[in-house]
Amino acid sequence: MRFEFIADDHVKVKTFLKKHDVSKALLAKIKFSGGNILVNDQPQNAIYLLDIGDKVTIDIPAEPAFENLQAVSRPLQILYEDQHFLVIEKPAGVASIPSVLHSNTMANFVKAYYVENNYENQQVHIVTRLDKDTSGLMLFAKHGYAHARLDKQLQQKTIKKKYFALVKGESLLPDQGDIIAPIARPDDSIITRHVHKSGKYAHTSYETVASYGDGIHLVDIHLLTGRTHQIRVHFSHIGFPLLGDDLYGGSLGDGIDRQALHCHRLEFFHPFKEEMIVLESELPQDFQAVVTHLEKKRV
Repeated sequence: MRFEFIADDHVKVKTFLKKHDVSKALLAKIKFSGGNILVNDQPQNAIYLLDIGDKVTIDIPAEPAFENLQAVSRPLQILYEDQHFLVIEKPAGVASIPSVLHSNTMANFVKAYYVENNYENQQVHIVTRLDKDTSGLMLFAKHGYAHARLDKQLQQKTIKKKYFALVKGESLLPDQGDIIAPIARPDDSIITRHVHKSGKYAHTSYETVASYGDGIHLVDIHLLTGRTHQIRVHFSHIGFPLLGDDLYGGSLGDGIDRQALHCHRLEFFHPFKEEMIVLESELPQDFQAVVTHLEKKRV
């Protein structure tokens, strides 16, 4: 895959490319695995000194699939795709990556999709994961360089995800608010998390979209940090666990048997097209059925 840049400084090639998120590891891959560095269409090395206005071209070698990731063919609901990125609607009940407990995962499905379409790059790069029982938008990079560009956005917290959740509690839930509470892993569990002073900073912002009877609310959530189980832990902490989330005290008697959480909006800056990509997702059938039932009861 080829990328071209125009030098804006009198520096070495490697220094210039670093500003474009080309890492030392990627430069090594270009050098030793069949890639090229060209300056004004002539082969050069990474320490060549550029003049302002030089055209710098890199050819990145293709990425073969990881042999230890099994390809599992399943239909995918694709909301966005180009040569760099892929955004898929993840159903509830499907894990993002393989583990001892899960082998039919989104990573397996995406690998099969790449293989079946004979894509040049067949490694699966997950940019944004979702919990197994969370549904919604999931972002993949289609090559390592694209992944690196979005990793930088993750570090800068410029990739924005919003979630709908149904929560239930006995007290008053404000129309909007911020939950700022550190999240840690308890000593007696490798799965759950809890709010604890020893934990890492975590910040969740929300707005209440609708309030129903029995203390149930539909909330629109924006994550400002990305801790494991953050939304589930934070809302349980304030006394409003998610419907269906029995791991954190959520009710199983309100029509949904998985955590009522759906990633409905994704925003990121496309570094190659230099434009914002904004995607929206409708509620899945099980989530929508609960909302429809609650709305009828409210009337």
